[in-house]
Amino acid sequence: MITTHPFQTSDDDHFHEECGVFGVFGHKDAAAHAALGLHALQHRGQEAAGIVSCDGVHFHTHRSLGLVGDNFSSEDIIGRLKGSMAIGHNRYSTAGETVLRNVQPIFAEFGFGGLTIGHNGNLTNAFGLRKQLVERGCIFQSTMDTEIIIHLIAVSLYSTVVDRIIDALKQVKGAYSLVAMTENSLIGVRDPMGVRPLVLGRFDNAYILCSETCALDIIGADYIRDIDPGEIVVISEEGLRSIKPFTRQQKRFCIFEYIYFARPDSQVDGRNVYDVRKHIGKELAKESKVEADIVVPVPDSGVPSAIGFADEAGLPFELGIIRNHYVGRTFIEPTDQIRNLGVRLKHNANKGYIEGKRVILVDDSIVRGTTSEKIVAMVRAAGASEVHMRISSPPTRNSCFYGIDTPEQEHLLASRMDVAGMADHISADSLAFITMDGLYRAVGEAARNDASPQYCDACFSGDYPIELTDQNGGSRPAQLSLLTE
Repeated sequence: MITTHPFQTSDDDHFHEECGVFGVFGHKDAAAHAALGLHALQHRGQEAAGIVSCDGVHFHTHRSLGLVGDNFSSEDIIGRLKGSMAIGHNRYSTAGETVLRNVQPIFAEFGFGGLTIGHNGNLTNAFGLRKQLVERGCIFQSTMDTEIIIHLIAVSLYSTVVDRIIDALKQVKGAYSLVAMTENSLIGVRDPMGVRPLVLGRFDNAYILCSETCALDIIGADYIRDIDPGEIVVISEEGLRSIKPFTRQQKRFCIFEYIYFARPDSQVDGRNVYDVRKHIGKELAKESKVEADIVVPVPDSGVPSAIGFADEAGLPFELGIIRNHYVGRTFIEPTDQIRNLGVRLKHNANKGYIEGKRVILVDDSIVRGTTSEKIVAMVRAAGASEVHMRISSPPTRNSCFYGIDTPEQEHLLASRMDVAGMADHISADSLAFITMDGLYRAVGEAARNDASPQYCDACFSGDYPIELTDQNGGSRPAQLSLLTE
């Protein structure tokens, strides 16, 4: 999705996944299962959700701003989404872009019939393609790069739906996983490098496509396999057909899925996320030893790595910080005094376990440093004698252009300071990040192959595997007019 807006508010100092997708073919309760799947994928997008179903003749849609549970709990809504096929989409975006017309799945009528698409990822040549399509007379109704794919399909000279989709995707650059639906088929696509995840499952006689296996678990579906990089699967009454029309490229799956984005109970790219995060913590402890009394995670994302760290270091693991799960992103902070207390709305020090202790804090990343600074101060105020920060990812020095909402590079703390400067900035007694090789060991590799990296780690290394056409070519506009709504 096109990201042309400011980054998160000051108390929301993490990267954010743009979306999650879910598709079901061949089940009488398709829409209800799509809603359950989106519940499981809620962590991948909390701003909006949509479901489109099809009964073989007509498409039925419901799209809303807000959480899945707030919009798809009504039997009346689910009852209107008729048919044995459905696709759903969760969306994350920040202020200025959350308008209903930007909520997916997106639907269009073609000469061959209806087609609806849900998209996770980002096209790196979106603006250039958009400009060309507008000059050809295409009329855009949103700022989503998903709509660019729709228009490319519309102007394609090929006859079949699948050939038109292939023709369209051969013109785009970027990272993406797509679920699409026609009147008689469910289609899944993964980009040639497999940066974004997409898995295939089976439930009774129905097929499922979704971003993570946790969405299969919630409906009791069986995991079959990951969709291969560059693969298109077409599911119809005739069964499942696999097509690999793109030039084969080296796989570069997003390594940050293991660190933060994916749910801990998911199997991602063949590995259990919780297990990988524990191994990250173990590697981090081996690399950055320090005398301390307890290991405390910054909840919730720091918990598995902190468990691994404590186990390897032989130190007690304690919930020295408690998270309030009932605070949303939209809390209004009207004054500087309230704004400075904002971190306590989400986290509170468990003083009895911290006072007088040398504390190791484990978190998944440092983006701008605002949260880390406040967490360290809070733990010191609770009486910790020392506060050591350990991060289960390498320093984040570069922005992501492949579907993750990130700030501009100059707002990333690690792009402006070395580790010692960062430690001083957040007022920690010491600060250490896992090394790139340590991270790769945790995901099962001997080390990072610098000549041919096994994952996409551009946010750490600056090694962008897919050409950044819009950024390098200077065609990216400051803002699209739709965003002024």
